[in-house]
Amino acid sequence: MESPKASARMEAGWSEERAVRIIVSFCRFARRKGLNCGTKETLDSLRALQTVPRLDLDTLHCLLRAVLCSSKEEWDFFDVLFAEYCQNHEPVREKQAKNTEKARRQPVGESTRRDGLRSLVSGNHHRELETVDKADFVTGASTIEQLKRIDFAAMSPDNLAQLEKLSHRLLRRLSWQVSMKLQPKKDPGQVDLRRTIRRNLSRGGDLIELSHKKRRRQRARLVIFLDVSDSMNPYSVFLLKFAYVLRRYGPRVAPFIFSTRLVEVGDVLKARLWSDALEILSGMTTGWSGGTRIGRCLSEFNRLYSAKLLSRNTVFVILSDGWDTEPPDLLLTELDHVKSRVKQLIWLNPLLGLKDYQPVTRAMSAALPYIDVFAPAHNLESLLQLERHLRPIT
Repeated sequence: MESPKASARMEAGWSEERAVRIIVSFCRFARRKGLNCGTKETLDSLRALQTVPRLDLDTLHCLLRAVLCSSKEEWDFFDVLFAEYCQNHEPVREKQAKNTEKARRQPVGESTRRDGLRSLVSGNHHRELETVDKADFVTGASTIEQLKRIDFAAMSPDNLAQLEKLSHRLLRRLSWQVSMKLQPKKDPGQVDLRRTIRRNLSRGGDLIELSHKKRRRQRARLVIFLDVSDSMNPYSVFLLKFAYVLRRYGPRVAPFIFSTRLVEVGDVLKARLWSDALEILSGMTTGWSGGTRIGRCLSEFNRLYSAKLLSRNTVFVILSDGWDTEPPDLLLTELDHVKSRVKQLIWLNPLLGLKDYQPVTRAMSAALPYIDVFAPAHNLESLLQLERHLRPIT
């Protein structure tokens, strides 16, 4: 049976899937034009979509303006942006009649019942990503390679669903590879002479079988330190998905997010469904899309968690563009603390994917001497390189 919201939207000519695509597309357009419209505002717009009893172009205009604008200047600017978007992007008015007829012919599926937030974070409007198997993703090898190389910041809504399916499958495989890389190699250890002699007494004293003193070796821990500040908006959701899959399918992973404050999200990212994890996270006070205080957040981590999580079996991965609003002195002190206690310090920076990028910001350039691996994290292909960056445990 159709829900009232789904029926209303189809009467207006828009399925929920189409409405979500338009909102995400417009928010990206508005951000490029200078409106303060990051990930948080996009999620707020999608949540507000669920309160609308009947969806049409005028209603969408009022809804987005109410969510995205907080001053008269932004209000006036928004009207100009919305008119430009409708003129140069999707001709939403012209397609309404066609979409209405199509919606009447098709049964209401999961996509019409799923809330806007889940549609955004899953990128798949037919079923949860966690149930997708190989048969659900059919595309050519060249298309897969192209999707793997697309910069997250340039991702269009048309490619989002395919990339989500592909990324989930490949990142699950990566989590297994990382887990194997972080396991200690088998080592018989030193020969235990006393046990060897006792074991071979029945053989006349000939040392036929050797006994060894085995050292207890522990699998390495992976700490993920993810920047979700405003400057990281084009990448944050994708990188959080990266952390989710590693946490969900790889043991001994400790994920944290930060902007102006630090938030431990290990329990949140243990959620069975990725979309559920995002919904829980959106209700938390995380400082998402706020300023950036890398040094201060790293200091908080060292004070609260370093004794428990940092050891010679720890790999510490920072995912950040390196923009810090404070002087680098504190950052360097805290990086030195981390570096002296871990096996490996890796910094993945999305901006390294840009052709002419140079790490010239104060924080990033000052941090380089403490980093073992400095690599990009701007697309799926770069994230899949993590396993290659890891040193094997010996």
